[in-house]
Amino acid sequence: MYSRFINWVSATTPGSWLVKHLASRLDPVLFHATGGRFTSTGIPTLPMLAVTTVGRKSGRPRSVQLAFHKDGADYLVVASAMGQARHPAWRYNLEANPHVEVQITGERFAATARILENEDKARVWPAIKATIPQMSVYEERTTRNIRVFRLSRS
Repeated sequence: MYSRFINWVSATTPGSWLVKHLASRLDPVLFHATGGRFTSTGIPTLPMLAVTTVGRKSGRPRSVQLAFHKDGADYLVVASAMGQARHPAWRYNLEANPHVEVQITGERFAATARILENEDKARVWPAIKATIPQMSVYEERTTRNIRVFRLSRS
């Protein structure tokens, strides 16, 4: 019940604002510090990982915490930006340099990111929406093609 409530709140307009302006800054720090066990809402309500990219402009490490869907040995992350008109910055960092570090609960590893073509995305999209129910709301908020990335261990 708690998970459903948190997931519902995060898909509302005020909840999305809180995620964008507060949780997105706090959660990667909490997630790293606790080995993936906690976020700003407590125990994660969705499968979560932190991905560290190299900033395409700054060259500095940039971490973002994302919900994921497991697909075989790989992790699928969605550049939804909560349905905003623009793509999230981390998407461009992944495209510029696909070599990343991934942290899931209790484990860190190197990975390579690959953007899914539309056909591959269509195949996995229903499963992603089942794992991350907010995607249905985010998909309705925008007309842009929400991209999905496959993170594969290097």
